[in-house]
Amino acid sequence: MLTEIAEQPDVLERTIAAEREKLVKIGDFLRQKDIDLIVLVARGSSDNAALFGRYLLEVTTGIPVSLSAPSVYTLYNAKLRLKRAVVIGVSQSGEGDDINHVLEAAKDAGAFTLSITNEAGSTMARLTDETLLIHAGREKSVAATKTYTGQMLHFYMLASVVGDKRIDYSRIPEYTSKALELKEQVEEIVQRYAFMENCVIVGRGMNYGNSYELALKLMETCYVVAERFSSADFFHGPLAIVERRFPVILFGPSGVTKKSNIDLLDRLRELNADSLSITNDEEIAGLSSRGISMPAELDEFLSPIPFIVPAQLFAAYLAEAKGLDPDAPRSLAKVTKTL
Repeated sequence: MLTEIAEQPDVLERTIAAEREKLVKIGDFLRQKDIDLIVLVARGSSDNAALFGRYLLEVTTGIPVSLSAPSVYTLYNAKLRLKRAVVIGVSQSGEGDDINHVLEAAKDAGAFTLSITNEAGSTMARLTDETLLIHAGREKSVAATKTYTGQMLHFYMLASVVGDKRIDYSRIPEYTSKALELKEQVEEIVQRYAFMENCVIVGRGMNYGNSYELALKLMETCYVVAERFSSADFFHGPLAIVERRFPVILFGPSGVTKKSNIDLLDRLRELNADSLSITNDEEIAGLSSRGISMPAELDEFLSPIPFIVPAQLFAAYLAEAKGLDPDAPRSLAKVTKTL
């Protein structure tokens, strides 16, 4: 897991270089079509990347984005009208039976289909109209890291060619490298959480998907019961679970989510909770019990990939501190097939 976390800047660079021209052609094609809906279909970490993609694509393109519920197709055999939709499957392996079933049904319903996968020869890649490849090499760790950020990168690239907002995603590998420099700091902080059994992860907007992803990583590698919320939703009831020293981990970039994050941190201080923030904002860091500091100039739109890196390191080192092997989580396999 640690090896693959460290590979991410190179994976991102390779993916940009190899897929940029293809994305431009796909963008030209989609901009000429009368698309009024984008549907994303995924499971696990890929679903968390899709949750990020939903925010990014809606903000940058103005097209409504839906996260598919595969059971609508696989259990209830629903027939949806998708002639003016783009349906995007997201899967590291490209072999998720339910994801591929949705893509087949969407294609039959007239949708244009795309796949985002790490496997060029996968079932998913063969059945969709176009394939966007993550150039990550084989991912051996059960806990996805480099393919998660590779999937997120493809949403940046797609948003840049379909929407009107140009995003300078070419800087993301550089910021990801800087995040890896925090390795020793994260390893030191983790020792304070070696006996953590429950926690809450908070992220809003562009980092909402990251809150789900870190929670998943803590559950699958550290066996920590981790709930995840946006800072806005957390005030609507879940705040009641917080008591003295209860751990709350926050993704807190500077930008439009800052005010709600500060409001939450103020309340957590009143409750004497333990707050750990991954942030590039001095005020957020100052209000937190502990902070992992990212570059101040990092724009909120570009923050999700660099911000998840210290979170991935946190999960890997926490597993080690608990005497667990993050590469061999109990009961799990790399490829999960469900219908």
